[in-house]
Amino acid sequence: MDASPWTAGTATGIGSLPGTDPDEAARVVVGELPGLPHLPELPARGVGAEIIGRTAGLLVDLAIEVVPSGYRVTARPGRDHRRAVDLLRRDLDAFEEALERTGARPGVVKVQLAGPWTLTAGIELARGHRVLTDPGALREFTASLAEGLSLHVDEVAKRTGARVVVQLDEPTLPAVLAGLLPTPSKLGTVAPVHDPEARDALATVLAAAGDGAVVHVCAPRPPVTLLRDAGAAAVAIDATLLAGAPTATWDALGEAWQAGTTLLLGLVPSTDPGVPVELRSLAKPALDLADRLGFPRSVLGELAVPTPTCGLAGAHPSWVRRALSLTRDLAGVFAEPPEKW
Repeated sequence: MDASPWTAGTATGIGSLPGTDPDEAARVVVGELPGLPHLPELPARGVGAEIIGRTAGLLVDLAIEVVPSGYRVTARPGRDHRRAVDLLRRDLDAFEEALERTGARPGVVKVQLAGPWTLTAGIELARGHRVLTDPGALREFTASLAEGLSLHVDEVAKRTGARVVVQLDEPTLPAVLAGLLPTPSKLGTVAPVHDPEARDALATVLAAAGDGAVVHVCAPRPPVTLLRDAGAAAVAIDATLLAGAPTATWDALGEAWQAGTTLLLGLVPSTDPGVPVELRSLAKPALDLADRLGFPRSVLGELAVPTPTCGLAGAHPSWVRRALSLTRDLAGVFAEPPEKW
């Protein structure tokens, strides 16, 4: 794998923002996160704009439609599928325009999409069962996602002139591994997926994502080792949830840093907490992580990137700018971490 695409003092966002205006969203991201801007997601626009529909729009030779229960596979692209494709194209147009308008020339940009397990858990087959319950359909979707992702990365790189880092969002993965997803009848749960199978599907998509790929799991017990074994160069977590994590999770994080894996640490609240926020308190979970694992705090500048705790889709617009500004300030703390805090 190539060297990390970002430098010490880099900050980034998780992906989603509030509102429905892609031009404004792109201006905010490019202005507040110049070192590692990300292609904004605006799920408030509805069908095709949130994580499943947006990612499904990248699939090659597979199409989706909306039914009362959610997204379902369909024989050919219809209105819902075309809407997802059009929304993503509009987002990329706005992002490219924001870079040109500001004269920004970032060396690296980030794009986000659902990982294979979250995607196939969120789309139904014709008979109503989740795609991931059918091994053949799962393989087909995984291969299609990998191909579509590769094409998307090429287009973003061509438009921006930057190296593209891919973030696979896997919020559903912990439930997939634990067998907690409900069946269509809601009377039972889908059988758990074992680690080797979960790893192999992720590995297929991560291979298409290229060097520096990130997997984001904002759960109290993120499967860090599994993600690394699948080929993730970086793992994004909500660092504010680690206080109650079991020893195994802390050990896995220590092994990740020992192996040179970057951790994207969610630290800034995704919505306005309604009370004054101090940089010191925001940095504490990251500093505590380094201290507890026995690493010098300088590891934060080498192998950590601050982010909000999760997407900002539910935030007030005024908090979005504040949150991203605080995230950028935390990157400065990471680059020169204080020993007294």
